[in-house]
Amino acid sequence: MSTDTIDRGPDPVTPYAGPTDPPAETRGSDYAVLCREVKGSGLLKRRPGYYSVKVGANLLLLAAGWTAFALIGQSWWQLLTAAFLAVMFTQTGFIGHDAGHQQIAGSKRVNNVLGRVHADLLIGLSYGWWITKHNRHHSHPNHVDRDPDIADGAIAFTEDQARVRSGAYAWLGRHQAWLFFPMLLLEGLALHVAGVRALLDRTGTATSRTTKAAEAGLLTAHLVGYVAALFLVLTPVQAVVFLLVHQGLFGLYMGCSFAPNHKGMALFGKDDKVDFLRRQVLTSRNIRGHRLTDFALGGLNYQIEHHLFPSMPRPSLRHAQELVRTYCARHGIAYHETGLLDSYAQVLRHLHAVGGPLRLRPELEY
Repeated sequence: MSTDTIDRGPDPVTPYAGPTDPPAETRGSDYAVLCREVKGSGLLKRRPGYYSVKVGANLLLLAAGWTAFALIGQSWWQLLTAAFLAVMFTQTGFIGHDAGHQQIAGSKRVNNVLGRVHADLLIGLSYGWWITKHNRHHSHPNHVDRDPDIADGAIAFTEDQARVRSGAYAWLGRHQAWLFFPMLLLEGLALHVAGVRALLDRTGTATSRTTKAAEAGLLTAHLVGYVAALFLVLTPVQAVVFLLVHQGLFGLYMGCSFAPNHKGMALFGKDDKVDFLRRQVLTSRNIRGHRLTDFALGGLNYQIEHHLFPSMPRPSLRHAQELVRTYCARHGIAYHETGLLDSYAQVLRHLHAVGGPLRLRPELEY
């Protein structure tokens, strides 16, 4: 896949909230025209009222969950608390995501403080590690060898990744469509481990030593407080089961929120040349729905608009959709939108197809 325009995009190691003005190399491009239309509509203006209510309500519900946990005590009814807190952890993660994209406040410092509190302290995920990784994804979505979200790992996202597998990884790749949702139960724990490893290895973050130390302190406070609360309030068996249920459902919800966004959409290789507008639109998938969908998916159901304007406040994305969709139709750019269940079906079909070469070579398991 290629076009006539080269767009280098933002530097992947530079914090990237998304342009409110077009990148220099896209001035005068199709994206620049769209950007001026969106900016002129006022959709990039901050929404302090919305986020004040959103953050406040989320903190109250999160506090209510932990209060219920303390009051219920040693009981297997705590598994309901675990499920509720899994939902609230994901909703808290969405706020950290918005802060990372500088959507909430006009001050970068305020956004980063909100991001670190919500990510590191409240749910135990490394904000600095995630920002660096997520910025690389936004700069080069679905770009093989440049987008960390499609890097070879437990899941093979390209046939080239699948072909080189052997042993247990070959078996996993062969059955990955069937195992995808069960594997998401481990996503929460995997994110915790990745963040801690990045801080310990002093890699994966582009922040000062002071900031890293502060982040490590917040992350440590969460992890120590979380484990202590479980084992002080519950029996050891209940504590372990609570942890598994809570982290499993947290990972499942988080994974199900992110999975529809790009998996199974257009992939670009190192020799493909594509401009910023088409790179973001062609690799993204929107999810149809209503305000409940907006809430459940944290606004990520407007993935096309989010990738075009990452700093756009969450409540403005739905208003930008018609403008962006009309603009894409006018320029002959495919705008992909589908239902939630169909998006999962598309993801699974893609993963099944990627595993095809492995199913033709069962000897690779041995």
